[in-house]
Amino acid sequence: MQFLLSLQGLTYTTADGRALFDNLDLAFGRERTGLVGANGIGKTTLLKLLTGELSPGGGKVMRSGDLKMLHQDLVPGPADSIADAFGTRAALAQMAQVLSGETAFDADMDVDWTLEARMAEALARIGLPALEPDHLLGALSGGQRTRVALAALLFDQPDMIILDEPTNNLDQDGRAAVARVLGDWRGGAVVVSHDRGLLRQMDRIVEISTLGVQTYGGNWDFYQEQKQAERAAADATLMHAEKQLGETARKIQTVKERKARSDSRGQKSRAKGGMPKILMNARRDRAESTSGHLANVATHLQEDARAAVDAARQRVEQLKVPSVKLPSTGLAAGRNVLELESVSGGYDSDAPILSGLSLKITGPERIALVGPNGSGKTTLLRLMTGDMAPLAGTVRRPSTQALLDQHVGMLDRQASIRDNFRRLNPKDDKTACRAALARFLFRADAALQTVGALSGGEMLRAGLACVLGGGKPPELLLLDEPTNHLDLPSIAAIEAGLKDYDGALVVSSHDADFLAAIGIAREIRLPVAHTPMI
Repeated sequence: MQFLLSLQGLTYTTADGRALFDNLDLAFGRERTGLVGANGIGKTTLLKLLTGELSPGGGKVMRSGDLKMLHQDLVPGPADSIADAFGTRAALAQMAQVLSGETAFDADMDVDWTLEARMAEALARIGLPALEPDHLLGALSGGQRTRVALAALLFDQPDMIILDEPTNNLDQDGRAAVARVLGDWRGGAVVVSHDRGLLRQMDRIVEISTLGVQTYGGNWDFYQEQKQAERAAADATLMHAEKQLGETARKIQTVKERKARSDSRGQKSRAKGGMPKILMNARRDRAESTSGHLANVATHLQEDARAAVDAARQRVEQLKVPSVKLPSTGLAAGRNVLELESVSGGYDSDAPILSGLSLKITGPERIALVGPNGSGKTTLLRLMTGDMAPLAGTVRRPSTQALLDQHVGMLDRQASIRDNFRRLNPKDDKTACRAALARFLFRADAALQTVGALSGGEMLRAGLACVLGGGKPPELLLLDEPTNHLDLPSIAAIEAGLKDYDGALVVSSHDADFLAAIGIAREIRLPVAHTPMI
């Protein structure tokens, strides 16, 4: 296989002295590679090394062919347009001048008369309508901007594309469009993602973990099977080594006790007398020699056993994931949790986002809000919690509830994680606060961090700690895109915790694997056109 990107002996150390990569050899060809690993492990740093945004401390990065990258955060300027995203502003302006007669056509001019048509085709490929080239990017949603950026990336037909979390802000249609593009892609692709559906499109998975960088020759499901087998084998090896260390210690103790009893009998015999002095001294010297030999043997045995344990422990991946264990809400099966009757909601009474909506949630139901971006899922959640007053109709809330929105809006950005927890859980004492935050990996001084200084994933984890970690969880829990910034191990931990939650659950999420894992049993589907619903 021809390699488009290759790393040879690459090393990289962060500014604070943390070694991310040491003598790394890795190559990428015309295949689709999923890059996975916990938040902060070095995925985005590796992408920047691949593209040349960062320089390695040692080793080489070799590139062959044209390389384009889609960044995770796309923030356009106020005057940036579709044409700017495609890099065609100047070419389109020249074409317009020729067509208007402002500039005389010259045969030497490099004018691409198919440019607008090809741009429209690229947008259609990623599931967008034919937007005008001068359409401002700032007028688009985050998901639409991501799709435009991907269309522009593919427009130049590069040999290799690098995508950093391409489906983070996309609805199901957007995710499906990205999956189709990658399914048809015949160049090289490196994709950082926690979207398990997208990772199933990959030809191989490269994982960065505490054990280093490992390649798995298959898609996400194959990788999962291999990882489970590896973890089971590593855990079994560690358990065996620890058992051997314990048995070694017990055997050494048994030998010591036997030797002590033998020495005691010898001392008593010498005390009685009747043995020639030269024989007594010989026995004493032999006993001392035996004790020294046994001590040396014991030391070597223990060192070998400890070394075996250390070696086995180094092969066990050290995963830091939240531990979500929730106390019971006490919610009865037949209890009415929430009721909406003929509710309309939005920001404009003449053009409501939702209209004529009626629904009832009873007992510990698990419900998914389903619909494309802009269909009103977040609006419905805000109506449910009372954060937004309905334009018409009635909302009844007979139970306790909490909302974790995708922007973690309940947290005070200027306060610490600990102070936010105490404010949102006033009945929990300091000990309960420390224990809850520790379960979500905010231990000791980490709990004193200011929320505004946290990364996106850390902020969501802090929000989960404050909403789920208290002594009395809400009877109705509403989640708005809860997995957007979490890594895959953390998503798995949240899934495990929510499985044990015995309250009512309403979730807005485009992550089909997440919804399946937490046992969603009912869907409320919101249409694109906001028509009355019963």
